[in-house]
Amino acid sequence: MTTKDHPDEPRLLPWANQDGKPCYVIGEGRGLVSDFADELEELQLCTAIEVLDHSRASLNRAEPLAPTELLFITNRLTESLTDAVRVADSRGRRLGQALHTP
Repeated sequence: MTTKDHPDEPRLLPWANQDGKPCYVIGEGRGLVSDFADELEELQLCTAIEVLDHSRASLNRAEPLAPTELLFITNRLTESLTDAVRVADSRGRRLGQALHTP
């Protein structure tokens, strides 16, 4: 059972509301909200790749990182991983294979 087969199945959007709860849209995957969600998902995944590249380069430097640099990298990686998991969950749901996340 996929969203494509059941267009009334809500799509998990790549952002949360002000309370941190997931946001959804109902439809056939066409429209302004779905188009914006597609663009944002692509941006989130591209950003995650950039953050990963930056963190690898930082961790491979000859001199040790300062605690503030490690904290910054950790925070950015956490944000990017959170976004990537949400994108994977949303896409998996549309394929009928939702992730089992808490």
